[in-house]
Amino acid sequence: MNRGIFITIEGVEGVGKSTNIEFIKKYLDNLNIDYLVTREPGGTLLAENIRDLLLSIDDDSPVELCELLLIFSARAQHIQKVIEPALERGIWVICDRFTDATYAYQGGGRGMNTGLISELETMVQGSLRPDLTIILDLDPETGLRRARNRGELDRFEREHVEFFIKVREAYLQIATDFPKRCAVINAGKELGEVSRDIALLLKTRLFEE
Repeated sequence: MNRGIFITIEGVEGVGKSTNIEFIKKYLDNLNIDYLVTREPGGTLLAENIRDLLLSIDDDSPVELCELLLIFSARAQHIQKVIEPALERGIWVICDRFTDATYAYQGGGRGMNTGLISELETMVQGSLRPDLTIILDLDPETGLRRARNRGELDRFEREHVEFFIKVREAYLQIATDFPKRCAVINAGKELGEVSRDIALLLKTRLFEE
């Protein structure tokens, strides 16, 4: 049995990750590929509880190091309980954010030491890395407007636009540093155009090698 393919979807707030994941699901359905969709932080009961802690707005929000360690704690649970077992069974995994988000948000946005993030990445993931990372790119101001239109904002969505500018820059740097794994999709286009770009990407990266 072939190992499953691990696809991660990344981007700042409001880029349309959920909508485009729905398109990817339909694309894989048409090819009769078994897959599961999950998210980070989250994916298991314990990891979802950690997610609630990270996103909640209260008087005792986690300090930066606590935030980072909580994210990797949730990731450890997620990998061992969900991601690795699925991949080993030949099931494709589509994950709404993964470790690139940590480099972008905690490394880029918060300015945390990326060396520390890298150490935790190796400790928690071992050799596990996505086969394909789709970075949905959008001007942060546009993304934040979209996020506000969805309803009440969580703790991260309430950050200033300058924070998300740094996050976006970090994502684009990741795409530059890892061109074989990452692909940037312009999420500012009309939805149909974005879907076509993703379909072409999936076809060329995963089915024509």
